[in-house]
Amino acid sequence: MRDAPIHDETERGSGVTLRSLLTGVVLAVCISVGTPYGNMVLRGSYLAIDFSTAGAIFLFFILVFFVHTALGLIHPRLSFSRAELIVVYIMAIVSCSIPTMGLTEYLLPIISGATYYATPENEWATLIHPYIPSWLVPQEFSAVKFFYEGSPKGLGIPWSAWLVPLGAWLPLIFAIYFSMICMIAMLRKQWIVRERLAFPLAQVPLAMTADEPGEPSVLKPFFKNWLMWAGFMIPFAVGSLRALHNYYNFIPTVVLDTSIPIFRNTAVLQIALSFPMVGFSYFVNLDIAFAIWFFNLIARVQEGIFGITGVSSTEKLYYAGGTPIVAHEGMGAMIVLVLFGLWAARGHLGDVFRKAFRGDPHIDDSDEILSYRVAVFGFLGSTLFIGWWLWMAGLSLWVVPIYLTVMYLVFIAITRVVAEGGIAAARAPLIASDFVTSGLGNTVLGPESLTALGFTFVWAADIRTFVMASCANGLKLAEDQLQRQKRSLLWAVALAIVVSLAASIWAVFYMSYTYGGINLNGWFFGPTGGPAYPFNFISGEMNNPHGPNWTGWIATLAGGGVMAALMLARQQLLWWPLHPLGFAVSSISLTNYISFSVFLAWLFKTVILKYGGPTLFYRARPFFLGLILGQFTVAGVWLIIDHFTGMTDNNIYWV
Repeated sequence: MRDAPIHDETERGSGVTLRSLLTGVVLAVCISVGTPYGNMVLRGSYLAIDFSTAGAIFLFFILVFFVHTALGLIHPRLSFSRAELIVVYIMAIVSCSIPTMGLTEYLLPIISGATYYATPENEWATLIHPYIPSWLVPQEFSAVKFFYEGSPKGLGIPWSAWLVPLGAWLPLIFAIYFSMICMIAMLRKQWIVRERLAFPLAQVPLAMTADEPGEPSVLKPFFKNWLMWAGFMIPFAVGSLRALHNYYNFIPTVVLDTSIPIFRNTAVLQIALSFPMVGFSYFVNLDIAFAIWFFNLIARVQEGIFGITGVSSTEKLYYAGGTPIVAHEGMGAMIVLVLFGLWAARGHLGDVFRKAFRGDPHIDDSDEILSYRVAVFGFLGSTLFIGWWLWMAGLSLWVVPIYLTVMYLVFIAITRVVAEGGIAAARAPLIASDFVTSGLGNTVLGPESLTALGFTFVWAADIRTFVMASCANGLKLAEDQLQRQKRSLLWAVALAIVVSLAASIWAVFYMSYTYGGINLNGWFFGPTGGPAYPFNFISGEMNNPHGPNWTGWIATLAGGGVMAALMLARQQLLWWPLHPLGFAVSSISLTNYISFSVFLAWLFKTVILKYGGPTLFYRARPFFLGLILGQFTVAGVWLIIDHFTGMTDNNIYWV
């Protein structure tokens, strides 16, 4: 039976409607409350840990497949327009970047962990506490104690103890997020229109919302494709077996990862199958996919050679992958990646600044989420505020611009990696705090600056997802569906940020004071996890004074030099097969886990294009999209089942 037609998009108005905003708020609340509950109370699958935004895709699948279809069956005009669905999804992916690895589950445990985990043995009370401004952390020890151990019955959340620190931190967070939106507004046209980056992470929602040309229908064509459901069922079946094994140990599980020690056990090559990464990588340029797994092999070989020859560094780095030398090489590559990208965009950025400072009428910025003037001055204003906040927190004034430059370079580099390489799990080879202390030496910084750098771990350390990357993918989605309507999209993004912050902060408070943080997630609340890292960093730097790490600088320059050579070869030699992006991410520890999946996607795509050409490549797309959707759906479904059954520690998903 033929589906009932729906009205043309032009009759439905802008995608930013009251209905899309309310629906986006509902999804944002579900993500902001549900993901902390899933990883803290159920200790199950993480659905907001990476750039893949698994929670957003799962909820969007429910919205489009069930809710949208049901509304269309009741009456075609009740169903969502494609533009509305895109707005809802953008709000959802922005929300995914906040509650877990993006911010909240680090912010609250870190600012309270400074007090709770201080012991005579670690000497934080004498080494660090004198240099922490009173407004930066809660001052009532009972409120901190109950946050980690649970409140006495009837006490609830002691909001009064948290008003001052939250009042100090939230303006900073808003300034950081606004600076990210300003940066992506300035770079959008260069990346999306001029360079036409692939944005593989945007392919699933684009496919889910697409209609048949000239023949819109209630049930989206994506869900009518048997090949999509074939891809969907593979991870769904595998994930269900793994989940059922946790309920009944006689049900066999499926092991998807192993490791191969190489070079006398001095390095490890991970062999792990991630269905979403196979799916995402199918939409990546073949040269990039090849370079990712090829350079990962080279990096592991380098680690092994260093291991057996005794080339090592005693430097202590946090969240860095591999050895310190390799981490510095990766940082050099990332810096060059950004600098080359900005140089390539110099013409466009010149237009941006001419429009901002001179109001050049020949430069059109009407299709941007922000006018160029607001983006430029908003970025400058936000940066000045962030710098002032860091100075008030204790960071020496002369260090502030150095730190901010490194921080922004990291944000731009990782966003570029996600947009061009489709790498759903990534973080910086070196965090900004380590780069500053390693490059400058801690002896010139002083205890106040080291303490302030430690607190930057809240938003600029384990950054496996952040607002800028979500906004970049969101603007790619909006490119076709919200033309000349992107200004109103800013309010949807802002609403998602505010709602997500409020809901996730409340959720973490409620669960912590109800169950006790130490009884929840060991990484986010434990003495060896996230709450301790910043203060171990501070005390370690204070107890081990040193000057600039020249080995690190040499490695950084070497990595930058190799990256520059690769980029020049890519530009000048048409036959050059190695894309520099692969080298830039090779030093990231997470790349070792995803490289096998990238290799499989590269192999499948190579064979398909060789023997079937572009036609077969296009026809096979639904299968790989199904791999992504199936993995995220099975993870979400089993979280819901675990909630009703009371099962915990049932984590069946990564990346």
